[in-house]
Amino acid sequence: MLLTVDDRNGIFVIRFARPEIRNPLTTAVVKQLLELIKEIRRRPEIRKLIFTGTEDVFASGADLREISDLDALSAREFAHRGQTLMNEIAALPIPTVAAINGYCFGGGLDFALACKQRIASPNAIFSHPGVGLGIITGWGGTQRLPRLIGEAKALEMLLTAGRFDSEWALRSGLVTKVTSTPLTEALG
Repeated sequence: MLLTVDDRNGIFVIRFARPEIRNPLTTAVVKQLLELIKEIRRRPEIRKLIFTGTEDVFASGADLREISDLDALSAREFAHRGQTLMNEIAALPIPTVAAINGYCFGGGLDFALACKQRIASPNAIFSHPGVGLGIITGWGGTQRLPRLIGEAKALEMLLTAGRFDSEWALRSGLVTKVTSTPLTEALG
C-alpha cells in the first residue's frame, strides 16, 4: 500500500504509507496522487484536502533509486509528471494542507509547498538535499520556496542542503503553525 485515503465527511486525508523507506514520491505514488486529484475535482462535496505522513516521516521526495535509472527522456517525463502533480494541487479550489509529522525532504518539501497551508510537528525536519546529491528539484520548489520565505532563506536551504527544524520553519514563514498534533490541527 503506497497511500491510504480517509474521507472524513468532506475532508479527504491522504497519508503516505511507506515509512520503512521514508515515504518516497515514486512514479507509482505520483500517478496514484494524480488519479486522486482527478477524483477530488469530480466530487464537489470534498471541501478540504489534507496530506500527512506516517510515523516520523512526511515524505522524503523522489526515489533516488528510480532517478538513478532514468535516461534523458524518462527524466524529462518524470519531472513533468511531478510538476503536473504539484500544479494540480496548487490549483485546487479547496483548502489543501500539509500536516507535516516528520522528515520533509526534497520533493516532499516541494509537495508541501504546493499546498496552501503547512502545519508542522515540533520534530519536523525540512531539507532540500539536492545540491549534496548533485541534482536539483524539478518539481517547482525552486520557484515556490523563495516566493514563500524570501530569496535569502530559500537560497540557504537550496544551496547548503542543510536540515532546518520546525521552529526555523515557523520563523521563516515556511509553516503557519507548529503543534504536536498537526493532523488534528489540520482537521479543525
